[in-house]
Amino acid sequence: QEFEQSRIIKFTPPDACRLELMRFRTRYNGQDLPFSVKAAVVVQGAYIELQAFINMSSTAQIPTRLPSVKYCESVMIRFPVPTQWIKALWTMNLQRQKSLKAKMNRRACLGALHEVESDPVIQVSVGTAKYESAYRAVVWKIDRLPDKNSSLDHPHSLSYKLELGSDQEIPSDWYPFATVQFVVHNTCASGTEVKSLGIESDLQPQKHVVQKAFYNLQVEIEKKWIMLDGEDPDKAGNCLMQ
Repeated sequence: QEFEQSRIIKFTPPDACRLELMRFRTRYNGQDLPFSVKAAVVVQGAYIELQAFINMSSTAQIPTRLPSVKYCESVMIRFPVPTQWIKALWTMNLQRQKSLKAKMNRRACLGALHEVESDPVIQVSVGTAKYESAYRAVVWKIDRLPDKNSSLDHPHSLSYKLELGSDQEIPSDWYPFATVQFVVHNTCASGTEVKSLGIESDLQPQKHVVQKAFYNLQVEIEKKWIMLDGEDPDKAGNCLMQ
């Protein structure tokens, strides 16, 4: 009843704790996302290549309080890796075993052709990427989109190539999804906005409220097969281990 009259929510927070005051379900149109992610796994014989592309949306209407501030931060995209492929994403040196990290390749763009290399290489046009065992995925991290060093409509890409051994087959039941997470500041995706925050002794409530939205979505990874000359996928299951 008090809220209906004053539009004020009163609560007593515990000391030295981070708390969640309210959570509610809201509708959101996914077509209005600030960027799109497309990913595909290309299989050609023993070679596997994952290709992912980020395209900024020119029609996205991010509901921000400051129209000039429309950028995403802390972008993280995770591409799952089957257990059979994990050792192909690690390299050995004299000291220890370590995960392969990405090589920056700003010239990489949508539709670029790369020759298959003998060593597995992760390439990105922006940000950093490497295999992280905690997620069992290749994780692509970007500090900010759109990127400061490129135009707003410039696409960004990630690719990695693997040469699988005889014991690293592609799981037949593998239907991968990429997980996309990012933060947009000064945004209220739900349309509900906190105007001010104060305590009982305040004569005037403070208006230093930080607005930001956390986005978490999944994108299906397309699987493509390029058959080699003489390769018959129907007979592959009849091969015996020697």
